Order: sequence, then C-alpha cells, then structure tokens
Amino acid sequence: FVLRDGTLLVNELAPRPHNTYHHSERAHPTSQFEQLVRAITGLPLGATVVVRPAAIHNLLGDLWAHGAPDFTKALAIPGVRVHLYGKHEARPGRKMGHLSADGATPEEALERVCAAYRTLTV
Repeated sequence: FVLRDGTLLVNELAPRPHNTYHHSERAHPTSQFEQLVRAITGLPLGATVVVRPAAIHNLLGDLWAHGAPDFTKALAIPGVRVHLYGKHEARPGRKMGHLSADGATPEEALERVCAAYRTLTV
C-alpha cells in the first residue's frame, strides 16, 4: 500500500511460489512454479489465461490431531487432488498441504474443494 505521504507499506514478500496461487497448477497453462523458473532464468513468461477454473483449500495441522487424515472420501470427488508438503510434524495452524479441485465453473471448483474438505472434518 502506498500512503498519501508516499510511504510504502508491505504486508508480505514471498520471493517463491506462494500458497495463495497454488491453483495455478490446475487452472493455467503455466504454473507459478514454472513462471518462477522462467523469470529467474531470463526465459519469456508463459501464458496466464485460465484454461479450467480451480480452487484450493489449505490443510492445517489441526486435521492431524488424531493421526493422519483419511483422504479416501475426498479423493472420490471428481477433480480433487491432495498436495502434501512433506512436513514431519503437524501442529495447530501449520500448513501441511492443500486440496485442489477443478470444475467447469469457478463455483463448481469451489464446491468440490469445500466438499472434499468437509469429508476430512466429519
């Protein structure tokens, strides 16, 4: 944010692929991971058009309170994938991974990922 007096306020700098854009793996021809490699190696950036709507839902350590979650029902929902980050210790609030889902519309993608998450919290 730039204030009236010209002061620049920065909330977060993330010179790496960021969790809030992980849906790019599903929704765009060029994921944020590939874009980063292209940018730092001087290659032209890839296309960013949406080819299929996608959504994500974070998986926090709270879900591991009684052992590893069972993803069977979540994965039975069309278009849903589980992405775990390989962290060895789960604790409340720690991002352990995310669910992603695609759909014909943004609403369908969101409903699928939310339905998948609900299977983990029942």
